[in-house]
Amino acid sequence: METPAHDANATPAARALDALARDTGDTAALDTLAHSDVLVPVPDDATDEDVTNPSTLALPVLEQPGSAPVVPVFTSEPEMADLLPGVARYRVVPLGALAQQWPEGELSLSIDAAGDHPLTLTSEGVRTLLAR
Repeated sequence: METPAHDANATPAARALDALARDTGDTAALDTLAHSDVLVPVPDDATDEDVTNPSTLALPVLEQPGSAPVVPVFTSEPEMADLLPGVARYRVVPLGALAQQWPEGELSLSIDAAGDHPLTLTSEGVRTLLAR
């Protein structure tokens, strides 16, 4: 089976999402994802200190009627531009580190929401599946 041309340039995180779309129990793909960097858009109201301080991270929270608020993260700039073309700033963060510090409550995480194989996790799923 031939691999499409765009897959050749896919990040390890994007390839892990592809694998999880085929098999949600793929522990190797979950490990790869947990150890991958993701792009976290900087909210428009974030201060310069929020952007430059390595010990804090302002999360962009999207409110959706009828569902839990969600934080979008992306495996690459093109994935981010597909969903949020107006994003001017972002931070690169290890997904596992983000998961280890995930806030309590009903806050979901969406990885590549506009991609071919998006993954959305509940707050509990973020901590149990990605905080490895």
